[in-house]
Amino acid sequence: MLEPLADRGRSSSARQTRTNSSNDTAEQLRPAPLERAISRARDALLGAQDTNGYWCFELEADCTIPAEYILMMHFMGEIDTELQTKLASYIRAHQTDAGGWPLFHGGEHDLSCSVKAYYALKLAGDNPDEPHMRRARDAIMRGGGAVRANVFTHIALAQFAQIPWRAVPFMPVEIILMPRWFPFHLNKVSYWSRTVIVPLLILCSLRSEAKNPRGVGVEELFDTPLTRVRDYFPVRSPRNRLYILLDRLGRGLEPLIPTFVRRYALHRAERWIVERLNNEDGLGAIFPAMINAYEALALRGYGDDHPYRQQARCALRRLLVVRAGDAYCQPCVSPVWDTALACHALLEENSASSHAAVRHALDWLVLRQLGDEDGDWRLKAPQLPGGGWPFQFANPHYPDLDDTAAIAWAMHRADPSEYAEPIRRGADWLRGMQSNNGGFGSFDVDNTHSHLNEIPFADHGALLDPPTSDVSARCATLFARLGRASDRDTLTRCMRFLEAEQETSGGWFGRWGTNYIYGTWSVLEALRECGAAAAQTRIARAANWLESIQHPDGGWGESNASYEHDGPRQEHYLSADSTAFQTAWAVLALIAAGRAASDAVARGIEFLLRRQEGDGLWSDPQFTAPGFPRVFYLKYHGYSKYFPLWALARYRNARDDARR
Repeated sequence: MLEPLADRGRSSSARQTRTNSSNDTAEQLRPAPLERAISRARDALLGAQDTNGYWCFELEADCTIPAEYILMMHFMGEIDTELQTKLASYIRAHQTDAGGWPLFHGGEHDLSCSVKAYYALKLAGDNPDEPHMRRARDAIMRGGGAVRANVFTHIALAQFAQIPWRAVPFMPVEIILMPRWFPFHLNKVSYWSRTVIVPLLILCSLRSEAKNPRGVGVEELFDTPLTRVRDYFPVRSPRNRLYILLDRLGRGLEPLIPTFVRRYALHRAERWIVERLNNEDGLGAIFPAMINAYEALALRGYGDDHPYRQQARCALRRLLVVRAGDAYCQPCVSPVWDTALACHALLEENSASSHAAVRHALDWLVLRQLGDEDGDWRLKAPQLPGGGWPFQFANPHYPDLDDTAAIAWAMHRADPSEYAEPIRRGADWLRGMQSNNGGFGSFDVDNTHSHLNEIPFADHGALLDPPTSDVSARCATLFARLGRASDRDTLTRCMRFLEAEQETSGGWFGRWGTNYIYGTWSVLEALRECGAAAAQTRIARAANWLESIQHPDGGWGESNASYEHDGPRQEHYLSADSTAFQTAWAVLALIAAGRAASDAVARGIEFLLRRQEGDGLWSDPQFTAPGFPRVFYLKYHGYSKYFPLWALARYRNARDDARR
């Protein structure tokens, strides 16, 4: 068992109180190339800070999102021709040589993404006989055609009358009325599922129809007459087979639902959306929920000039990244997360200019901390005072545990007395959000009803928000750093969870970053703060594994294909190109494991120095994280900006400490 040592010295915070003379001495010991690289990266990161104090880098996803934006414009009959042209240009540019569209850079063709991308291009005016459209169609048909696409693609196709509604799982709006003990209840699924599902219940129950002013269809993507298709939902498991039978039974009973019950359920769903509409930041502050809400509000009779419609439309437009030749739509924005991580990198760099910027950023974050606002998390912790932070500019119903831990950790590193109150409130809230198994999820407590991933609607397998190693490690890092007696039991249970989560290879799974390198860094950082002497064997196993997967160029890289398998697979590391952000994670992890002086770390630092670009930053085409493993992936553009700086500065500081 890993027993945390709650009170120990903190070398990083101690560095902040060193005298000027000791800093001058350290300066003389630092090689010029390393110090120049750190200074250039610091200056570039400082230059990206908003005047209000935060950082917000682009957050990119696959072509599903811009394709859905085009589909939405045609569903609503609100076509912005100039924007559509730019979105279509972006989609064309990301088509693979094989004809389809992948879920992440370098990934294989994905059927569902390709169907939506093809349909969007055809709606935008691309002729099906053009070479790129023929190649896309051939790739889709090789994958079984649009009939084999996922549930969300089927819903879009049903809205455009391309497939019958029986090809969509039965999701009646009456679900909103179900009691908590019912096997399927909204509060048993994740926040992102909840915010996506509720407006979908309206759209599916009312059999929403796209305006589709040009009458564009994609019948060429089907090779079987739809009247003959019966297995829209391939059986995934024995339990899934049972749920498919129940789905058919429910569909057959739908005509028996009394009209007044349906009317009341629609009203309840509408009120649920309006309560969480979140002004111009949008429902759940995530694109899929926002677009469903926008369409559902229209279907419920809210006119184009109604404030709710205007807010929803504005929220969607704020996600757009429009450039001279193309445009894409972000799945959400990440200012709070970017700001927390940028602060950590600058705190490690430890110059006067960095500390001034961090103070400005943390003061901005103080204003973003949530109080006792209503939130879905309260259903599991009704007496718990608020104190979390959202991931986005605003998302009061859904504070994020990972952000909260990272921010409170940064505040404690910067000035534990100045930020004592927000730190206390954040840590107290986190302690109350621990799940029964000792771990921490991202937004909810005990969101572990795994049977729900077997319902026909959940073919993406990402309906839930269970505790994960990376989020739990961030919480453990904070609790260990604070050293409060009130957190001791919480920390002990969390460390037991992390002990059980270690893979046989030695690494840890990374739910919110790609993948085992990220998860392993997160946990080793926590063990460093905990001073877990009893964990040395586990730490050594993790460090040995990281060293074993280092590339010949000195860097580290891991493909999102590692999410396709249970447990690390060596080929997913050896076949992936080295990236600056993953190399930074590995370097930080090895230093946390006590191997700052190792050859592996030195080679990783050399890789980062070689890869630094003229503007002082780094860039990688690779996607950095999953939204949902195996289904949806993200590229945080900030990861190649602040993580390498963090690693270089941590290496310099560790070496300076060793020389004293």
